[in-house]
Amino acid sequence: MDYNDTSNITETYKPYYERPETYIVPLLFALIFIIGVVGNGTLVTVFVRHKAMRNVPNTYILSLALADLLVIITCVPFTSIVYTVESWPWGVTVCRVSEAAKDVSIGVSVFTLTALSADRYFAIVDPLRKLHATGGSKRATRLTVATAVGIWVLAAALAAPAYFGSYLRAFVVNPTTQFLVCYPYPQEWGESYARTMVLIRFLVYYSVPLAVIALFYVLMARHLVLSTQNVPGEMQGTQRQMRARRKVALTVLAFVLVFAVCFLPSHVFLMWFYYCPTAQDDYNMWWHSLRIVGFCFSFLNSCVNPIALYCTSGICCVATAQSMDKEALFPCRHLDGYIQAGRRILVWYRGHRRSRLANNNERTKENYSKCLVFKPDNVPPFPKCCETDVKETNLDSKDISTESFLLPIEGFGRG
Repeated sequence: MDYNDTSNITETYKPYYERPETYIVPLLFALIFIIGVVGNGTLVTVFVRHKAMRNVPNTYILSLALADLLVIITCVPFTSIVYTVESWPWGVTVCRVSEAAKDVSIGVSVFTLTALSADRYFAIVDPLRKLHATGGSKRATRLTVATAVGIWVLAAALAAPAYFGSYLRAFVVNPTTQFLVCYPYPQEWGESYARTMVLIRFLVYYSVPLAVIALFYVLMARHLVLSTQNVPGEMQGTQRQMRARRKVALTVLAFVLVFAVCFLPSHVFLMWFYYCPTAQDDYNMWWHSLRIVGFCFSFLNSCVNPIALYCTSGICCVATAQSMDKEALFPCRHLDGYIQAGRRILVWYRGHRRSRLANNNERTKENYSKCLVFKPDNVPPFPKCCETDVKETNLDSKDISTESFLLPIEGFGRG
């Protein structure tokens, strides 16, 4: 994307030190860099260190985090000075790498969100067919990894024009002043090239994927509305699985909404600038502000994803606590599994089963209710006195690791 087209610079040139964005944009980019590296780095660390997190949706989430880290590390430190200094100081190589990495990150993000939406659609609408089609959870995970790798290859191929086409374009302000801009549309490729690329990027990186995602979610919503009338009340395990899958789908939807909001201003500005015949004459402070907002929001997306994940799901409560070793922040540290059975809470703590009375220890119940639920393969069996309650919970570790990276605890058991 080009935010540096200054074709009308000679008529409206204003020294950089007199512009407010000269001071605001670098501060915002510093926050984006810090939050993005910490947030996405934490996600990558958690998913790599904890095998229980390695499932289908988490593989896509890991791919998203890696794409965000790519743009934060290779683009943010260099493009943060676009509105601070008049000339691009980093040379043509950094210009090409920065533009290409930005396109790779956008492509990986939007195509991964589309794949995640499709995965959630089949997991909710027809999970048995999905399981048979993939040949089991392990094969499904391998297929997901192959899909994620294919998405990266496709995104890199689509970013090739940005790499080979980017160059340092000189703009002349007056006979004694000129400056260089990292520009992705070579003049020798024709005047229509820039317009064509802006339209292609709008279609490939924004409107078409979001339309496909919207279709998946409309079909999911229709299925969920109809299924609430068809699932018998006694099938509590099925209902709980559906609630868990809906929660994952809502988390994916949060990612999609964040992406749509963050990239909308830039696409609006670019489509207007390159397709409105009077854009050069109509360019004013409002459009200039939208241009800066679009520029900042497109990078803001890379640090908002981890925040959206934490806010919508509370993911990695156990795993993050173990990785960061902060028991004060995460009271569920070292908790391997949790379930409420009857009047008691059964807990696996560092591989040992413990039991707590739910009605006598509400604080314990509240703390455990914040944690990720899964049953490791090596935990002891449930006590016989609780079999009636527990067998309805359907806490099979394969089902959990395959279908959901977040499992709502409320509603497990009959306590």
